[in-house]
Amino acid sequence: MPLSRDELAMRAAKELRDGYIVNLGIGIPTLVANHIPAGIDVWLQSENGLLGIGPFPTDDKVDADLINAGKQTVTARKGAAYFSSADSFAMIRGGHIDLAILGSMEVSQHGDIANWMIPGKMVKGMGGAMDLVAGVQRVVVVMDHCNRKGVSKVKSECTLPLTGLACVDLLITDLCVMEMDRTRAGGKGLFVLKELAPGVTAEEVAAKTEAEIVIEGEVGAVL
Repeated sequence: MPLSRDELAMRAAKELRDGYIVNLGIGIPTLVANHIPAGIDVWLQSENGLLGIGPFPTDDKVDADLINAGKQTVTARKGAAYFSSADSFAMIRGGHIDLAILGSMEVSQHGDIANWMIPGKMVKGMGGAMDLVAGVQRVVVVMDHCNRKGVSKVKSECTLPLTGLACVDLLITDLCVMEMDRTRAGGKGLFVLKELAPGVTAEEVAAKTEAEIVIEGEVGAVL
């Protein structure tokens, strides 16, 4: 059975490490804030100038002036800091963010990512996506494996405008988890199937994946 949005966020949260500074992208990644493992202390950073994002607020705790980069209302943990967007991007571009968890519309077999626009549709802008994939130490993408028409979003080559080249380290979809191995394909890299969602087989993943991927050895379970 494909993973739900919350289950995707729970799996992504397993990539958090104590002391990490983490940027969460718009969409499913924002749910990771509600699934931080016990005993793990991480600092969530937002491009609009906040370090120390807490869980989403309950209705009685909503502060319309406290938002993340996706304009969702958030909370701030004890010790949180507010600063300018310029300082926030200096953190990102300077390599001071340990992990970014992002959504995407397409990912290629070599780890390229397209996650900021679909031609012909109105967009507000690319936001911090291009800076994040270029400046963050590790990039994790969380997305559905196929679009609403059943077409694979894990492509041999991205068809949408690119956000970044060869930058995705781990891909978590509703069907599986795949890790990038840069020693494959002559150094270009290929994704290696590592985990399967409950009831999903490696054969199903292969059938629903346009990209060339590596399936070998024992494949574990996502949750």
